[in-house]
Amino acid sequence: MNIKEYFSSLFKGTHSLIKGMEVTGKELFTKKVTEQYPENRGELKIPERFRATLQFIYDEEGYHKCIACKTCERNCPNGTIEIITRMVDLPNGKKKAKLDKYMYDLGSCTFCGLCVTTCPTNAIEFSNDFEQAVFRREALLKQLNYLPEKEKPAPVAKPAPAAKPEATKPAQEPAAKPESKPQAQAAQDPAPAAKQDDVQPNVEQKETE
Repeated sequence: MNIKEYFSSLFKGTHSLIKGMEVTGKELFTKKVTEQYPENRGELKIPERFRATLQFIYDEEGYHKCIACKTCERNCPNGTIEIITRMVDLPNGKKKAKLDKYMYDLGSCTFCGLCVTTCPTNAIEFSNDFEQAVFRREALLKQLNYLPEKEKPAPVAKPAPAAKPEATKPAQEPAAKPESKPQAQAAQDPAPAAKQDDVQPNVEQKETE
């Protein structure tokens, strides 16, 4: 190492040391903020986007939107989610897979959020409850569908529309065929009178006899 390289490295080291001391000096005069946890638990403000643990979204009636499609299970990078399904019979006679247990391992979750963003029905979300410390690892395995499963009422079949009564059509009598003109004319006209010339020969014949 020549003299030029030696003084160059010495200058860089001194510059980095001054930079580090500058950050330390700022913190020396910054106002100290101490969180009195857990005494101030009721005053803590946790950001809404903080990802603490996965949970189901239940409505006011106690129903969830999970359809057991297993999209979140397939997209989880380390197998944190396990969905157990069961087959149920539908009113139309078909069978369908329904959610039985939604198992979530908080201990192996990386909080990446892929399960939430890819859920087609928006059935799950991350809560901001950070107090998840336990004494046993088994306690980190949770069943998210913890409420008793409610059966949705079967859709009421619509009554079939009443058939419209068909109007009774009167029986049509076959129309009388019109008679031909010569026959009709013959029926109307009286028989022609016998001509006088035709009668006279008969009279003369009687006289000669």
